[in-house]
Amino acid sequence: MPFRGSAPFTDEWKHFSFEVSDGIGTVTFQRPDKLNALTFEVYADLRDLLTEIPQRDDLRVLVITGEGRGFCSGGDVDEIIGELLTMDPRGLLDFTRMTGSVVQRMRECPVPIIAAVNGVAAGAGAVIALAADIRLVARSASFAFLFTNVGLAGADMGSAYLLPRLVGLGRVSELLLLGDKVCAERSLEIVLATQVLENEDLQPAASALAARLAAGPALAFATTKLLLSREIDMDLAGSLELEAMAQALLMKTEDHAEFHRAFTEGREPRWTGR
Repeated sequence: MPFRGSAPFTDEWKHFSFEVSDGIGTVTFQRPDKLNALTFEVYADLRDLLTEIPQRDDLRVLVITGEGRGFCSGGDVDEIIGELLTMDPRGLLDFTRMTGSVVQRMRECPVPIIAAVNGVAAGAGAVIALAADIRLVARSASFAFLFTNVGLAGADMGSAYLLPRLVGLGRVSELLLLGDKVCAERSLEIVLATQVLENEDLQPAASALAARLAAGPALAFATTKLLLSREIDMDLAGSLELEAMAQALLMKTEDHAEFHRAFTEGREPRWTGR
C-alpha cells in the first residue's frame, strides 16, 4: 500500500475481536452478557479500526457481527449514559462527534461492509447496522432506534440522514419518533434488511457473501460505494459527470483489461483490484 507513514497497524484490539482471513475482516462485538452494549472504548476502537482499513491491502470486505444473542444493544446504560450525565458540554460534544465519526468512516470506507445482525440491534447498534452496505438479518433479530425512549433526539449518529434514503421519510418518522422494535420480517418489508435468514444460516451466508465480495473486483466495488455515497446529495448533471469520469478511469485499470482477456479466453477473471 503506497503512502503509508511510520505508524504500524494495530496488532491487537482489546474491546472487540478483529480477524482477517482470505481478504475478509471480521469485527465481533464481545460482551454477550450485556447484548454487546457499547462502551466508550468500543466506540473509539471501532473508529480507529475504520481509519486503518483504507490503508490495508490485505482486506477486501468487512463483516460486523455480535457474539451470543445480540448484535449490539447500543450504549451501555451504566458505563456510558451514567457517565455522560457528569460531563460538561465540551466532553459531551467530543463524545457525540466520536460516535458520528464511526458512521462517517463506515460510509467512506472503500471496502464493502456486511452487518450480520444475529440478534437485537438497538440504539447505536441499529445505526451501525444501518451504516453497513448490506444487512443480513437472522429471523430472531430485531431493530430499534430507541433514542427518544431515553429522552434524546431520534436523529443520532446520522440516522436521520441515512434512514430516509433507505426506507423513505414516512417510515423513518415512525421509526425515529416511536422507537418501537422492528422484527426481522418487518425490517425486510421496509427494506431495512437486505435478507432475512434462519438463525443457523446467518453466519454461513455472511461468510459466503464476504468470500464472493473478497474475490471480486475490489476497485470497482470501492468506486461504486464512493459514487453511491457522493451522489446522494448531487443533482443529475453532477452525478452523470462524476460517473463519466470514474468510469473512464476504471476503463484503464488492470481489472478491466483482465475481464477482456478472460472473456476472450473463455475463463473466469482473476481480479487484482488494480
